[in-house]
Amino acid sequence: MSYADKIFSQIQTPNIFSWNTMIRGYAFSENPKPAIELYTQMRVNLIDPDTHTYPFLLKAISKLLDVKLGEKVHCIAIKNGYEPLVFVQNGLVHMYATCEYPDSAYKVFEDMPVRNLVTWNSVINGFALNGKPDKVVSFFKQMSLVGVEPDGFTMVSLLCACAELGALALGRRVHVYMLKVGLNENLHAGNALLDFYAKCGRIREMKVVFGEMRDKSVVSWTSLIVGLAVNGLGSEAIHLFKKMEEQNLAPTDITLVGVLYACSHCGMVDEGFDYFDQMKDRYGITPRIEHYGCMVDLLGRAGRVKEAYEFIKNMTLQPNAVIWRTLLGASSIHGHVALAQTARTKLVELDPKHCGDYVLLSNLYASEHRWTDVQQLRAKMVEEGVRKTPGFSLVELKNRVYEFVMGDRSHPQDKEIYAKLSEITKALRLEGYMPHTVNVLADIEEEEKETALTYHMIKNLRVCADCHLAIKLISKIFDREIVVRDRSRFHHFKHGSCSCRDYW
Repeated sequence: MSYADKIFSQIQTPNIFSWNTMIRGYAFSENPKPAIELYTQMRVNLIDPDTHTYPFLLKAISKLLDVKLGEKVHCIAIKNGYEPLVFVQNGLVHMYATCEYPDSAYKVFEDMPVRNLVTWNSVINGFALNGKPDKVVSFFKQMSLVGVEPDGFTMVSLLCACAELGALALGRRVHVYMLKVGLNENLHAGNALLDFYAKCGRIREMKVVFGEMRDKSVVSWTSLIVGLAVNGLGSEAIHLFKKMEEQNLAPTDITLVGVLYACSHCGMVDEGFDYFDQMKDRYGITPRIEHYGCMVDLLGRAGRVKEAYEFIKNMTLQPNAVIWRTLLGASSIHGHVALAQTARTKLVELDPKHCGDYVLLSNLYASEHRWTDVQQLRAKMVEEGVRKTPGFSLVELKNRVYEFVMGDRSHPQDKEIYAKLSEITKALRLEGYMPHTVNVLADIEEEEKETALTYHMIKNLRVCADCHLAIKLISKIFDREIVVRDRSRFHHFKHGSCSCRDYW
């Protein structure tokens, strides 16, 4: 772009084609800001924009995430009569979606008399980016009904949504469609497919997809490394990373996050520190806050909480709320009250309204039978207006995804569900199961605690010790393989044991 800019500056009276060419060039470059400056300069020189100016300009605005400027350009496009053009509207849909204004993107989409594949992809991707996977699936169905054929970009957004929802059956249908029309050769769609199977806990399918990929990018290798790590196969993830190095592929900072994650979730402390120490010299990657977070997590999971605290104090970067929350979680699990309170003090400064921090500290107080502290903490939550996010679980059955929250009785078959749960509980007791009541958050009778935990089996944030024990026994009693995805990893239960080897 620097060469193009020098040539452009020598043109005495550049026409609109020249201006558009420069705006487009910067819009697709790593530094899109000059595109906005050129547009402003163009308007100062009284050069009127044409039909090609707005799509390129909106592309630049999308990359800058400047929605206020986008709204101004939207107004100017309406004023100049260009807003009804499909490629201008596509640019607006993409801009609003990328800037995390999915409702505005949908409003533009809804008012469009003509829609093409780019339009549908823009609105679908917008909902995928903004954490609304159910909307993605809904729009894909509408798109199919009006006869618009999806492409690789559509597949990426749809597979991301299926991964988020855990909609395995739908994702498999997408995979079959990709094979049918040849989209499995699309590298981006192939990488999304890897990520989908990884996030659905389907290790075998994930490996098959990777093995069948003709071209593999660093993203492909990274996806499989992370996928193996979150499914408890840390040693395999590290082995794969070594194979990737043998292919002379340079890892990215995200690849190293995956490697450190694998070490963290499998108790490979020494290996984790070896990779962390080599990051800058061997791989040319300066550790980011995410890498430091993995190291704090690595030490915390291994019960080396005091070392984790010392590591935080010696960080070259300023610790953020996630770092202190990781220490708080580890301190709560391993019973370090003083360090938990230190971490909580830091979190009050950085992120005082996060409900999870109250819950973690309350768990620790409850395990120490410090009921007065539990009550004071609860009173503080009420005073600060902090509300606990309810736990929920998603279950896919016959191509439908059902959501349950703690104590949910809204399902039309709730009587049968709770009857089955009662049957499972009786079978568990015959197997010698005793509810793990240590972290129940109120000073209540043991019998009431057990009842609360019985129903807790249908909710899922981070798998608690009681759920973990119960599901291990259920897999043995009913001879079922059960895959549970919590907030940070997968647990594969079979024959009474778990893939995490009770290390999570």
